[in-house]
Amino acid sequence: MNVVVIVTVAHHASDGELALTPVRGEPLLTHTVRGLLAVPEIDLVLVAAPQRCAQAYSQVLEDLSCRVVPGSLRQAFAAVEPELPRGSVLLLHDALRAFIPAQTVRDVIDAVGDTSPIVVPVLPMADTVKVTDADALIVGTEDRNRLRTAQTPIGFTLEAFRAADPSAPLHAGAATVPGHPDAMRVTTGFELSLAEAIAAAPKNEETL
Repeated sequence: MNVVVIVTVAHHASDGELALTPVRGEPLLTHTVRGLLAVPEIDLVLVAAPQRCAQAYSQVLEDLSCRVVPGSLRQAFAAVEPELPRGSVLLLHDALRAFIPAQTVRDVIDAVGDTSPIVVPVLPMADTVKVTDADALIVGTEDRNRLRTAQTPIGFTLEAFRAADPSAPLHAGAATVPGHPDAMRVTTGFELSLAEAIAAAPKNEETL
């Protein structure tokens, strides 16, 4: 077992329930896990389920070859750590990013290594970013050419994951690969409409 994905909803308290939001008749979580399982390079998908959602997660994923581990991200990792050989790659993926293209996942996997122990898919900023003061007055403009929005999966070497702080996995010095607009977090009504359109679109080998 060389590539393991841990799917998590650890960002916000409401994310556990949001992962059960239906998109074309199936929960977001089901779309997320099914897509990851379709990437041949991935050997195992673990889902770290909040205790209150563990039964629901197990039910919606019962037909998919993944493991649901009730508890935290670290508890999910502990459940698989003894099985991981040296040189394994760990991917940490947000359950609400259900439609990331397969090629983006592969790019993260391929980029993880001794010289890049942590890899993050990113997108350039499209909007102008302003800096405001305590009175909400604009005091400056950030150079958006150097700004990026981070996505998942975040890739780690086994050693880097063991050392990482799960509450702040994006360390300075992490390498980046191009992300994809389809990998948005689905949390609003507008994003849900986009997710419905993505799910309805014809699939090809590059799209999960």
